Amino acid sequence: MDPSALRYDFEHALLAMNRDEARRLLARVPGPPLAAIEALIVPSLARLGEGWERGQIALAQIYMGGRICEELVDTLLGSSQNERYGRPRMAIATIEDHHQLGKRIVSSALRGSGFQLIDYGVGTVDSIAARAVSDGIEILLLSALMLRSALRIRDVRTRLADRPIRVVVGGAPFIFDHALSREVGADAMATNAFHAVEVVRSLSQGSLPQGSLPQGAPWV
Repeated sequence: MDPSALRYDFEHALLAMNRDEARRLLARVPGPPLAAIEALIVPSLARLGEGWERGQIALAQIYMGGRICEELVDTLLGSSQNERYGRPRMAIATIEDHHQLGKRIVSSALRGSGFQLIDYGVGTVDSIAARAVSDGIEILLLSALMLRSALRIRDVRTRLADRPIRVVVGGAPFIFDHALSREVGADAMATNAFHAVEVVRSLSQGSLPQGSLPQGAPWV
């Protein structure tokens, strides 16, 4: 089946809140689980998020679509959570944005690549910044689906201005506007889960990726 047609059908299954159809369509994507998630779930949710921002999709559809995708990801990747610290000391969070799927995919990709991190879940600007300082975090990954959440990252960066904490951002708003990552003061931006692994590896080695960002589905 044509990938674009498959994504179209998957998006409509999410909008219709049809779990069984979404599961059936996801099973048709070849390759390992994470590759299937990146190829179908991630870009579909990014498009739904863009539709919500434009007033074309109801918030209830965004919420239920995200819940369905989280269930599918749990089935594909398992629901175990490893929150031991490794080196570099890393954490991941969303700011007042209850869309958790992108964060979960990135966490799974990092852990699958040998990194360890703690998931802060959903927090406020103050709670995330305070916890990052208290935990001695070296790399803080912040995911955003909605623009308003992405803009709050600037406030986190301000609160961490005097701390040696690198901030990595990702999500649909940063894909739609590549300048946004600089506007919020991020040290790096990841375009997808695989790129997040590359960025973290480069940061842990004391360097940032050079040149153009790799093309790929957004980390939502």
